[in-house]
Amino acid sequence: MKPARPAWDHLIGLALAAGYVTWLVITSRTLGFARDEGFYFQAASDYARWFDLLWHQGAKALERSTIDRYWADNHEHPSLLKSLFGISWLLLHEKWKLIDQASLTFRLPGMLLAGLAVWITHVFGARAYGRWAGVMAAVLFALMPRVFYHSHLAAFDIGIVTMWTLSIFVYWKASQRGGVLWPILTGLVYGLTLDTKHNAWILPAVMLAHAAFTLVSRSLRGIRTARFAIPGALLAMASLGPLLMFALWPWIWHDTVDRLRWYASFHLHHEYYNMEFLGRNYFLNPSPRAYLPVMVLATVPSITLLLFGVGLGERVQQAWKGLLTWLRERKMDKPASGPSADESALLPAQPTADTDVLVVLALAAAVSPWLLSTNTPIFGGTKHWMPAYPFLCLLAGRGFQLVMGRLKDAFPKLSFGRAVPATAGLAAVCVAAPLAETIHSHPFGLTSYVPLVGGTEGAADLGLNRQFWGFTTQSANAWLSKNAPRGATVFIHDTSWQSWAQMIVENRVRSDLRGVGTPGEAQFSLVHHELHMNEVDFTIWIAYGTDAPVFVVTHDGVPVVSIYRRP
Repeated sequence: MKPARPAWDHLIGLALAAGYVTWLVITSRTLGFARDEGFYFQAASDYARWFDLLWHQGAKALERSTIDRYWADNHEHPSLLKSLFGISWLLLHEKWKLIDQASLTFRLPGMLLAGLAVWITHVFGARAYGRWAGVMAAVLFALMPRVFYHSHLAAFDIGIVTMWTLSIFVYWKASQRGGVLWPILTGLVYGLTLDTKHNAWILPAVMLAHAAFTLVSRSLRGIRTARFAIPGALLAMASLGPLLMFALWPWIWHDTVDRLRWYASFHLHHEYYNMEFLGRNYFLNPSPRAYLPVMVLATVPSITLLLFGVGLGERVQQAWKGLLTWLRERKMDKPASGPSADESALLPAQPTADTDVLVVLALAAAVSPWLLSTNTPIFGGTKHWMPAYPFLCLLAGRGFQLVMGRLKDAFPKLSFGRAVPATAGLAAVCVAAPLAETIHSHPFGLTSYVPLVGGTEGAADLGLNRQFWGFTTQSANAWLSKNAPRGATVFIHDTSWQSWAQMIVENRVRSDLRGVGTPGEAQFSLVHHELHMNEVDFTIWIAYGTDAPVFVVTHDGVPVVSIYRRP
């Protein structure tokens, strides 16, 4: 395939991103609020009021007492995404009245970032491995049920996926093109990533390892070029990155060292939450090393993993062949042949060892905390290593392009490689299962598992976690709205009070229902099914004198939320 023209790459990426964001917006109403979303709604609205004060009374907003009042909430995380949530809410809901649902305005920045991740994944894939590889990488990433679920939320997980991917992409451009612009962009994007989530702390290791590999490999191949500017990108990351993070996070403008020390300590010594894995509840236990590979197999569509294996295998094979060729040349005292100036200009559009190493490093760094240590908490399910998925999909896109090439060789009369029905048909075959799985998963994205493990039922039999964050309360509303008397009290279990209040405001649950904190004071009690929540069932049985729920919300026959009624 010829190198794709830049304008087409971005137009296709924009179209894919727009379609994905539209889908997220359309399906947002049916997805209940996760526990953490309630906390972020509150923090974001506080931050937005500070921005409004800054606009109208600049000096007043910059006083320490004012900053501490507005920015103290949820300061265990940086400010960028909560600021975006808050500004979106302030402008689109409060001031301009463009969107009636406050929750949608809080969630919209995350959805747009999910679209940006799709866009960048496509452009990266098109430039590195070919246009069809880029298209398939973007689509396969979007059609991961867990990615689809998290892309709806006013939370940080899809945001760090996007910023991680964008950081790697602009760094890659800096390493390929050199100059001044791309290194500066690398530093600025890294600053935004630092201000998104603490995963950003790992990224310099990726760039340093890649810079060392690139420097050594190009030196051994006899390539000398003044455009080699990776050190400039690293310098920009080390200088511009922290400065931008500091500028965007008012909470650390005062007592900077102490507050940054507290922030680092909070995440380096994060409290544990319960998580079920293969029928065992993990809490303050060493995390099982099998957790990540098993959960990847159980939640990522199998065709995506198969194409990833094809793509990765081919790149490893090419790297091995390249190494053997270089060794033979060295043995024969033949000078290593580097690309000409004209060939170097085409490097961004062709698979190269430099690019392959960067993609693999970005993937490996995102999963390494769970593979290298048993002390890394697993309470987030798959969400904490989602930054690896765009790079997994880049190699899956490469795998698709290889399959397409083999079919072209086998059936020369079919015009594979062009935008014709043959290629589109192959793409449709590869996308059909992920699309069906993603559609079927909603709104139970954390409950759904792929057919490889028997789907939702098979995962329940294996003892894999069904949900967390209490977001499925909204799914119980259909029964409660028909059967609960007016003003009924409801024990909301794992749903945060802020999330419950927002559901009441938006009529996602019946507005007259009153949430309470214990089963003993409730006419109705919800239980969000997780292994460690069994004790809640027992408490309700004793309080109500019955062990029979009046209704059970299920997904593929697996209990997700049980509703008990006091006799």
